[in-house]
Amino acid sequence: MLMTQSGFPSSFSLASYDETPYIDLPFAQSHPGRLAVMARLFGMRPAAVATARVLELGCAGGGNLIPMAVAMPDATFLGIDLSARQIADGQHVIAALGLENIELRHADIAGVDAGYGSFDYIVSHGIYSWVPAPIREKLLSICRDNLAADGVAYVSYNARPGWAIRGILRDAMLYHARGAASASERIRRSREALDFLSRHLPADTAYAAVLRQDLDGLSQVNDAYLSHDHLEDNNEAFYFHEFVDAAKRHRLQYLAEADFSAMAPQIPRELKDTLRQLAPDLVAREQYLDFLHHRSFRQTLLVHEEATLERNLTPQSLQAFDIASTMQPESPSLVLTQGANESFRSASGSTISTASAISKAALIELGRAWPRALSFATLTDRARKRLRDAAAGRAVSLEDDARTLGIDLLQCYAAGATELRLWSPALCVEPSTRPVASVLARLQATRGAEVTNLLHKGVTLNPFGRALVPLLDGTRNRPLLIAALKAAMTAGTLALPSQERALQRALLETLSGLGKAALLTG
Repeated sequence: MLMTQSGFPSSFSLASYDETPYIDLPFAQSHPGRLAVMARLFGMRPAAVATARVLELGCAGGGNLIPMAVAMPDATFLGIDLSARQIADGQHVIAALGLENIELRHADIAGVDAGYGSFDYIVSHGIYSWVPAPIREKLLSICRDNLAADGVAYVSYNARPGWAIRGILRDAMLYHARGAASASERIRRSREALDFLSRHLPADTAYAAVLRQDLDGLSQVNDAYLSHDHLEDNNEAFYFHEFVDAAKRHRLQYLAEADFSAMAPQIPRELKDTLRQLAPDLVAREQYLDFLHHRSFRQTLLVHEEATLERNLTPQSLQAFDIASTMQPESPSLVLTQGANESFRSASGSTISTASAISKAALIELGRAWPRALSFATLTDRARKRLRDAAAGRAVSLEDDARTLGIDLLQCYAAGATELRLWSPALCVEPSTRPVASVLARLQATRGAEVTNLLHKGVTLNPFGRALVPLLDGTRNRPLLIAALKAAMTAGTLALPSQERALQRALLETLSGLGKAALLTG
């Protein structure tokens, strides 16, 4: 991504975006749905997501913004970026999809003014740390001047103290790449520097131990990430309190992190008590936690200083939201009765345990509903019915169950085990007789295995899924899909099961998986 005032950065850096375009990806934490949830959770009344006006500063080729426009046809989107090539690439995708609610504009951040209008949500991912100080100030002024009264701005940046170690590696790469005549040459030399350090760092030293983890990670990233996240002319990290102070100068206040679980790490009671003494406010507490956990990146949400926030979360706080989760019980013979501890595992591998009957029943219901979300009231009713059907032997009032469930689900949310939603896309979990995949996924699957689902998350398709998804335009029933897949097999572009029954089973399993992956609309 590139967004800068005229004259910044150097022509070398600008050319690097044309030579090595930034990899276009969806950033789930920047989605207006996520921003709206955080605003509502802390007492605001944000604009309806489905009809919101969204601005992205540094949109690259639209990999983050275009999926939003596909999933929210009644919202409007504007992205600006200084890389002409990336804007042109994104415009071609928009034209291919026939979208009319999004514009990608080749423009300079310095030119954003009142004429751009007001936006409910402003997104700036991967810009703040990578531009000079005047541009950082301009970015924050846009978040003030172009943000609606109840709007939310998302700004990501490299954070200290964690980034300090990566800064050492950046310095080593830039030193070895000094004098490089092109972006590709700079990347090649930088990899040589990483290889040199990896091979020859003194073993069993504290210095080597500190560098090793980041060094191993950088050795595996793609060229675009290495070039634009680590080798740009500008790359500065900030302590959290420094960023908040900069926002205050523009009459903006800290709302939250885009990822709520990042604000609620599991810490011992003794540490919580100590933080209350050391840190009189939220900002100070967050800064101390950054020192403790060596944090290197933040995705911070800002709102107007006039906004009134409610920080005291209660079990009732969740009742305004729909709730979703991929959690599944680890035991095939889960015991629902109160007091029997059971573990649940998410699709990402995280686990939680609970002995609460109502919470166990609720997590089962959420796992069955995924990728759909359930309102708090519906979830409570379904969980209570499940317990009655299982004859769990309990006499608990609706109010007590709702209170217990609110407490436990808030803890699950803090642990990243559940999602809260104020908006959900129009998706289909069970494929229709003539299945339809997201129009964006159909296009993306013709170009590679990585596609974006309707929940704004990346999905990697296997070869069978990649061949199938472009066919799911609603014109083919299952026999026609089988015939089309067989034609691809005959052409030598796809390996399929040789037996008809196995092929039909593979089709049904893949369609079911696509539904669970939030890739189907019909």
